[in-house]
Amino acid sequence: MIKKYYAQDCDMSLLDGKTVAIIGYGAQGHAHAMNLKDSGVHVVVGLREGSKSVQKAKDYGLEVMSVDDAAEAGDVVMVLTPDELQADIYNEHIASHLHSGDMLMFAHGFNIHFQLIQPAEDIDVTMIAPKGPGDIVREMYTQGGGVPCLVAVQQDATGQAKEKALAYGAALGAARAGILETTFKEETETDLFGEQAVLCGGVCELMKAGWETLVEAGYAPEMAYFECIHEMMMIIELIHKQGFAKMRDNISNTAEYGDYISGPKVITKESREGMKSILKDIQDGTFATNFVQDFTAGRKTHFLAMRRIQAEHPVNKVGAELRSMMSWLND
Repeated sequence: MIKKYYAQDCDMSLLDGKTVAIIGYGAQGHAHAMNLKDSGVHVVVGLREGSKSVQKAKDYGLEVMSVDDAAEAGDVVMVLTPDELQADIYNEHIASHLHSGDMLMFAHGFNIHFQLIQPAEDIDVTMIAPKGPGDIVREMYTQGGGVPCLVAVQQDATGQAKEKALAYGAALGAARAGILETTFKEETETDLFGEQAVLCGGVCELMKAGWETLVEAGYAPEMAYFECIHEMMMIIELIHKQGFAKMRDNISNTAEYGDYISGPKVITKESREGMKSILKDIQDGTFATNFVQDFTAGRKTHFLAMRRIQAEHPVNKVGAELRSMMSWLND
């Protein structure tokens, strides 16, 4: 059973007198910086020169520095930049500024687990990973609630790594909802698998295949879009809020019956073998190697080519036209 921590398990006083440096002010960075500041933690934000986020951070009353200066100032350094940039940022702007006893933190374990970043042995290396987007992390905090987070310790140089990470999680607001203990390995591999096999790769390919099947059979592209893509939101929202059983309580008997007899025809033995292959590539580092090579030596050529091909698929044009009829989607 996974271990969970709540407010009573967290000692925020461990951050008293310490400076937390948030590196990055994007999807997660702004929420972390704001929430910690509002919890009474001394926060500085590290941004590159010319970043569009500098003024946004200053407008909230946050102290903005260069990444080098923020890393030097921070007793705790939380890296919240894109995965493909973290190793270079760490090596060029952070590593030389970390001192014995400091804590290096991440919200995703990719670079640590695959050893793209290899910190010195005399610093703590931990993770606090919110299970929700930054806007929700911020919104729930301001409402007196919180978003559940994961906590993990990769390296405990001080003997207090987990306790300090939990203090950070409490300041973020996560202890109000619960902080679940995991490892860098488990978080990284399950996160990558979920994105590829289900949430992004699996769902997008499933919807596109459904659309193509109906269109190839002679049905109107608009009807195919409504049935295979547009209505996905309703089903996912029901599952998200209430689980599979309650979702099935809210759909017709016809739909539920079709769910039971047809789902296994789509997710076949071959589909499951494909998922195992995806997981194997994640576990043995094949995916990480390919990703890093494409974003460095290859200058994203393969990535950008795949993006272009997908953007040119005819389902995008049909979807854009139909969404333009739905004014509420832009609210």
